[in-house]
Amino acid sequence: MTATYASVDELLAAARSSITRLEPQQAYDRVADGALVVDIRPAWQRESDGEIPGSVIVERNHLEWRLHPASGASLDQARDGQEWIVVCTEGYTSSLAASSLVSLGLAATDIVGGIHAWRAAGLPVTTGPTPVETVVPVTSSA
Repeated sequence: MTATYASVDELLAAARSSITRLEPQQAYDRVADGALVVDIRPAWQRESDGEIPGSVIVERNHLEWRLHPASGASLDQARDGQEWIVVCTEGYTSSLAASSLVSLGLAATDIVGGIHAWRAAGLPVTTGPTPVETVVPVTSSA
């Protein structure tokens, strides 16, 4: 088998070339315009670092099926034209995931620096973990 990329860094760079990444404040503003944040981290990371209120929890291994409107296994929020902003811990896995969504024709991007940058920007974070495939409540905060 011949590798397409010589390193993980090359794979990441290729993924990021297919998306326009957002700084935390830009992502926050996009949510106000109708974009949805999708948190792909496992429960232990969401419990440790908190969650973005209003985000949809979809762990990475189900992401494409839950967000593609025609998959047969999609969430109610997965509609044609829905913009998705993927978040992980530091913005690496989310870039790979957002690129995968874009390759399926979905409007997707990620947050530079992940939840750590979101929190550092002073944006709202709440305690977790919220159950998978549900929306993080907006009412409580950490």
